[in-house]
Amino acid sequence: MRFFYVPDAQNQTELPPDEAMHAMRVLRLKGGDEMFLMDGIGHYYRAEVTIAATHHCYYQILECMPQEPQWKGHKHLAVAPTKIMDRIEWMTEKATEIGIDEISYINCQFSERRLLKTTRLEKIVIAAMKQSHKAWKPILHEMEALKRFIEQPRKGKKYIAHCYDEIPRTYLFDELQKNPDDEDVTVMIGPEGDFSIEEVKECIEKGYQSVHLGESRLRTETAGLAAVMMMQLAKK
Repeated sequence: MRFFYVPDAQNQTELPPDEAMHAMRVLRLKGGDEMFLMDGIGHYYRAEVTIAATHHCYYQILECMPQEPQWKGHKHLAVAPTKIMDRIEWMTEKATEIGIDEISYINCQFSERRLLKTTRLEKIVIAAMKQSHKAWKPILHEMEALKRFIEQPRKGKKYIAHCYDEIPRTYLFDELQKNPDDEDVTVMIGPEGDFSIEEVKECIEKGYQSVHLGESRLRTETAGLAAVMMMQLAKK
């Protein structure tokens, strides 16, 4: 099955440039070949190539195939990006494959990376979405200050994972299992140096519950992926 990401696919007749290049130069599709499109908002489309040119690939839709969500509730990960970009790219890719609805990148007091452009991350997410056959594309947000992030109203349960023993914490997975299956969930993961203790206290004041991810001390990208996995397993 050849999958291509085409936003608003039902109202288009041509693959986006990057997808057309892959279809023409790599897969060497030709007129009459069948392919599948995904619009990122819950639909697959069975389509047929109508015109295959050097830089363009036109199609007609043969069948709309609405998909059922693979999990209940809205899962949102907020994470402080790592200094080494490859590590946060890896985490974003794997989180998409496992299943996540939304990813925010936050700037904290001890953050090693203060700027982040999501252009490349968007491409990584699209590739991971196609590879794992996800009908919904995760929403990615530009990097923003932690204070601004926690000021925004959010539905459902909110958690901040940290390593401070002096602040009471519970195990994230245990807390997630207590929630209704369709409960929206937001989990925050700090930078390599953790959130500052002042940041943790401020988040708790804003309604975030203090949690940990287990006995091991995890790197940021590992912690982010562990949180995503817990959200998935607790919602099954």
